Amino acid sequence: MRRAGQITAAARALAGNMVRPGVTTRQIDNAVRKFIEGQGAKASFLHFPGAPGVRPFPGAVCISVNDEVIHGLPSNQALKEGDIVSVDVGAYIGGFHGDCAGTFACGKVSDEAARLIAVTEQSFWEGIKFARFGYRVSDISHAVQAYVEEHGFSVVRDYVGHGVGAQLHEAPEVPNYGKPGHGPRLAPGMTLAVEPMVNQGDWKVKVMRDGWTVRTADGSLSAHYENSILITKGEPEILTQVGDLRL
Repeated sequence: MRRAGQITAAARALAGNMVRPGVTTRQIDNAVRKFIEGQGAKASFLHFPGAPGVRPFPGAVCISVNDEVIHGLPSNQALKEGDIVSVDVGAYIGGFHGDCAGTFACGKVSDEAARLIAVTEQSFWEGIKFARFGYRVSDISHAVQAYVEEHGFSVVRDYVGHGVGAQLHEAPEVPNYGKPGHGPRLAPGMTLAVEPMVNQGDWKVKVMRDGWTVRTADGSLSAHYENSILITKGEPEILTQVGDLRL
């Protein structure tokens, strides 16, 4: 899982470095797929099954722009100055998946958009203060929600974090909201994808006709940040970091 996580984190960094005006989301997707496959891995999201009647996911990366929350489809859409771009990527190697996401500013963005990105990322770090042996899953959830709402934003409730390992999505679910002291007790060896999805306005979302793209219901901006983590007997280990990966 460490190897899968390193590749995934490097892919996220590559995508983030490509976020600039004039670049298309398909160009980002193609570059990330080529990188992942060049590392001897497979893109976890490519051809991932959709809901009944919905085609499998067509790209290697979910690229969601502005009011798109998650699962944005790569396209010939060119990014514009002021956009915020969420990139969610996974890599599979050696029988295990890595999964991570980040939101990047395209050129100069508004102060409020920059604050949304910063609060979303920090809410992850607030949450994993409780990703320790003996705490429960909802202790992470509550910490994320409290931090986000303290800063005037809202957490998406229709989509959640999850266990990750041999399968991309495993038990337990890791919501970004809820009361503390509930859910499975955390134990060493558990691997979780903790992923706050934060809206500038209301938490409600809608799924578009393509069956994949999720947008905010009120058209407000949304940001996403995620890492795969390992529960240990001490501090949690971030699995989706580049480390000593040779690029």
